[in-house]
Amino acid sequence: MDAQLRKKILLVEDDPNFGMVLKAFLEIKKFDVTLCNDGGKALPIAKNQAFDFLILDIMLPNKDGFSIAKELKENGIKTPFVFLTARILKEDKVKGFELGALDYLEKPFDPDILCLKIQALLGKQSELVLNDEITIYEVGNFKLDVVKRVLVLNNIETKLTSKESELLRMLILYRDNILLRSQALSEIWGDDNYFTTKSMDVYITKLRKYLKKDSENNIEIQNVHGKGFRLVIA
Repeated sequence: MDAQLRKKILLVEDDPNFGMVLKAFLEIKKFDVTLCNDGGKALPIAKNQAFDFLILDIMLPNKDGFSIAKELKENGIKTPFVFLTARILKEDKVKGFELGALDYLEKPFDPDILCLKIQALLGKQSELVLNDEITIYEVGNFKLDVVKRVLVLNNIETKLTSKESELLRMLILYRDNILLRSQALSEIWGDDNYFTTKSMDVYITKLRKYLKKDSENNIEIQNVHGKGFRLVIA
């Protein structure tokens, strides 16, 4: 598998031996794995880097897995995640699912089963969040046709570039939530550097200009300092 196509996983596990073994296993299965053994350090990594999946231990130094999941949710970050833990009490499982976990896996576990679960959950998440079969998206009185790459308002079409179309599509998908700058740059530009960041800012300015044409709705692309952008209808 091409390295650029590998799914990126953040593994948060404080047991150094277990963490390294699981990281190595997942990398054999062609995942790109970042290992972190400290809950306090894991939170900013999860906020500021684009991951496809998170594996969170619960009992961690400085910040537990529940707190990480809660704060990510409060910041509008929708990266799918599972809890991987030795805590087996029913109330812990209930709390985990209430926080949005896609699964709650108890140690010890079969790593092959974990790998299959991750692949299945990533496929399910892709269908729900980034369904490539959807070609028409709506925001306010606009319709975005991602096949023709046109933005339509009152039967008037505005032709978009491929990057404008894809960026607006992602903003619509994450409406009212934060679209991480790093995630958009990674998925659309394939890189996250000074020049692509400046390029993205230009496209955001263009999209704001287009969206102002809807006189019945105040559609805003808000800057979320240090994180990314949020599309809202004020």
